[in-house]
Amino acid sequence: MADRDRKWVREEFKTYAYILLYIALSSGQIFFNKWVLSSKEINFPYPLGLTLLHMVFSSVLCFLLTKVFKIMKVEEGMTLDIYISSVIPIGAMFAMTLWLGNTAYLYISVAFAQMLKAIMPVAVFILGVLAGLEVMSCRMLLIMSVISFGVLVASYGEININWIGVVYQMGGVVGEALRLIFMEIFVKRKGLKLNPISVMYYVSPCSALCLLIPWIFLEKPKMDAQGTWSFKPVVLALNSLCTFALNLSVFLVISHTSALTIRVAGVVKDWVVVLLSAILFADTKLTLINLFGYAIAIAGVAAYNNHKLKKEASRVSSEEPSQSVPLVPVSTSNR
Repeated sequence: MADRDRKWVREEFKTYAYILLYIALSSGQIFFNKWVLSSKEINFPYPLGLTLLHMVFSSVLCFLLTKVFKIMKVEEGMTLDIYISSVIPIGAMFAMTLWLGNTAYLYISVAFAQMLKAIMPVAVFILGVLAGLEVMSCRMLLIMSVISFGVLVASYGEININWIGVVYQMGGVVGEALRLIFMEIFVKRKGLKLNPISVMYYVSPCSALCLLIPWIFLEKPKMDAQGTWSFKPVVLALNSLCTFALNLSVFLVISHTSALTIRVAGVVKDWVVVLLSAILFADTKLTLINLFGYAIAIAGVAAYNNHKLKKEASRVSSEEPSQSVPLVPVSTSNR
């Protein structure tokens, strides 16, 4: 009995440690990206270049971990047809999400960007209805209305609103919504099930290529115009490593808990980011209207998550048990 209790305590401690690690890495990565992009000391105001660096670093590290050192395993089943019809669209939308989301940090505060991200379920639901993946109902319409109203109130309470930043952030939201829709259409319907390290292995090189082309035309000339690329490579390498560690922490949390836990932890992380950004960054000035609107939006997000998880649970219970690891969304570097 004592051994069983000690084992249970160890498992509980490990689970909470993984959850705290995810919240710390996710929150820290957002602040790290903001600091790298806006700090005059680092001198790297290139969100496209930073995102490209993350994807290249992730691609190389995934290859080393899976093919060279064989520490982790890539799930089998990928074909050329699936890669062209599934991975490329998902990789392109992933690149778009990270690029536009990181660019938004140049114009708006971290807290306000986080508040705007709460509109994500609305974008996913609308695109899902258009793609025939979701069904419009009174309950979902109410939930979407609550989220939208909360984001509008939070935006109304923003003191220094910059519409360029808002457009970039909303573009990132649309990109992420499209990525999730493509995953639903192309991946789940083809029956391919991958773990997060497999998703990173396949998607990261594709995303890097999608980012490389616009970087050559949009940001490389600006970097060349400086004469020297006067940034700190150690800081950028550490930033890329933190991004990769964040993605792995998502895998650890999901493998030891459930999708519900990662969603709840994500909500906690959002509040941590909003409140800490008011302390760490001078451009963040929260108002009561901001917080009230964001609280309404988060309540709607919680209701949406609960609805989706119940729907997923009923679907899984009606299917045969599978030995494969289900495909899960990988946390992104601007979250």
